[in-house]
Amino acid sequence: MNSEHARELLARERTRIERALEDLAPPDSDSAPDAVEGSDAGRNLLDAEVGAGLSEQLQEELQAIERAELRLAEGSYGISVESGEPIPDARLEAIPWAERTAEEQAR
Repeated sequence: MNSEHARELLARERTRIERALEDLAPPDSDSAPDAVEGSDAGRNLLDAEVGAGLSEQLQEELQAIERAELRLAEGSYGISVESGEPIPDARLEAIPWAERTAEEQAR
């Protein structure tokens, strides 16, 4: 995969993740209803827990994108950090921050 295309893929994914994280940010405390008031307390708690889990996953993906951008700058993008084998372009198209081949990741 050429470097310019990789940069575009990583930038697109960075933007997507940053927007998703913004959407998950809790509203201002002044306008948010009290999570323990009203009949929706259980639903609010569940939504908060799901949001926290999703936020954690997105943060991990953002960190992986940062590592991929560093590998791109160093010239090692598209090479497995585990084996040194090339990561197939199809995998990088689907997961631009991939650090390992699919086989290595499955283990």
